[in-house]
Order: sequence, then structure tokens, then C-alpha cells
Amino acid sequence: MATAAIYLAHLNPVTKAHEEIISTLLRDYKVYVFPVRFVQDGNEVNTKSFPFSFELRKQMVESVFGDKVKVLTGYTFYAPYGKYMPPLLSSKSWELRNRIVSHVEESDFVSYTGDKAERLMLKAYRLNPVKADRLDISASSIKEMLYAEAFGQIGQDGWRSMVPQPVVKLIEANWDVVEKYAKSKDATTRVMGMKFPKQGYK
Repeated sequence: MATAAIYLAHLNPVTKAHEEIISTLLRDYKVYVFPVRFVQDGNEVNTKSFPFSFELRKQMVESVFGDKVKVLTGYTFYAPYGKYMPPLLSSKSWELRNRIVSHVEESDFVSYTGDKAERLMLKAYRLNPVKADRLDISASSIKEMLYAEAFGQIGQDGWRSMVPQPVVKLIEANWDVVEKYAKSKDATTRVMGMKFPKQGYK
């Protein structure tokens, strides 16, 4: 049986760097993509940092890769998110880890991150991270350009060269999401290097 690759990511939005990562993993592994979700009372919580819904991010991945990858919901934090802290010591964080792995059909698997600190965390959770370098394109900088364009700032459309063409079309088709969060404050909080929506943290 093939070895699986678990890719945990925000994908807000999917960038050409994400495309390169997944394409590289597909050469050697069956790829499972887990876009992070935050859920409170059965509803996904989105913010300026996490504007695109899980379903839209799933469409983004599938618009590029079709059925070559599986896009799954296992990487979901349920409010109150504070119960997942601190990592490794919280039983809920291990439940999350086990929920992710339960979606993987293969007994042998690796995980991917380009961040050294995240790699150590994945190793501690026994997710077998592969060594990789961080790629240059930042989804955060792309979001800044999206919001700037929504405000009519000229020359802020450079994001279109940083995301795959099918994803450009999806973002443009859902431009109301960009406009909504461009006008909002960033209602997120950072805890031990991880970002969570303030709504539902406690």
C-alpha cells in the first residue's frame, strides 16, 4: 500500500506555493489535504485572517488538482478553542491529532510543513514530518493585496500572479467575501504561536 502525506494548512487562499508543495508530494505519496477549520455551535467561524470558508478552500484545491488529492475536514477546532492549549499537554489536542489520522486509509504516513518549529511539533505528535523548506509566497501578503484592491488602491492586483489561475477565478467569483473582511477588524488572537478566532476561544 502507498504511503500517505498529510498536509495541514490554512490555505487562505491557496497560493502557487501551496500548489508546488502538493505537486511535489504527489510524486511520492497519496495526498490528504486538511484545511484548518474553527467551529462554534455547528457553524464555521471566519475572520479577516481566515476569510474563506472550508468549502471554498476545498474548491480551490480541487480546481487545481481535481480528484488527485483528498480534501478533508479532520483538522477542526471546536469551541472553546482554549481547550486545545497547551499543545501536547492537552488531551483535546491529541484527540484532534487522532481525528486527523483516522481519515487516512494508509498505515504508513508522513506530514508536511516548511516551518522548523511546526516540524518539531508534528514530530512530537508522531506525525512523521518530512524535511522541507519554506516557500516564498505568503498567503498573508496575498490577503493584504486582496483587501487593498477591495478598497480601490491602484496596483494592488499583483496577487493574481501568486495564485493558480483557477483559484483567481474562484476568488473573483466570491469577491463579496474579500469586501466583507476588508472592512472588518482582525478578530483573531495568537496563543503560543497559533492564531485562533477570538470568537469561541474561551
